[in-house]
Amino acid sequence: MKEFKRITFDSNIMGGQACIRGMRIPVSLIVNLVANGMTTNEIIREYPDIKPEDIKEALQYASWLTKEELHFMVS
Repeated sequence: MKEFKRITFDSNIMGGQACIRGMRIPVSLIVNLVANGMTTNEIIREYPDIKPEDIKEALQYASWLTKEELHFMVS
């Protein structure tokens, strides 16, 4: 697995979901906010503990996940 320094997994935090630096902020939330048009500055305004590097790494993690799985459609 590629090393992500800002992404953490803890079974006691958000049920073990990938989170930002041990906080109760899941990577999936950050990716969803970006996907729905929020800018880095808007995300940081809503979640002041988040840093621009956290957002970048959350997107890199999501991208990495999509490279690791192959999905075949059967017609």
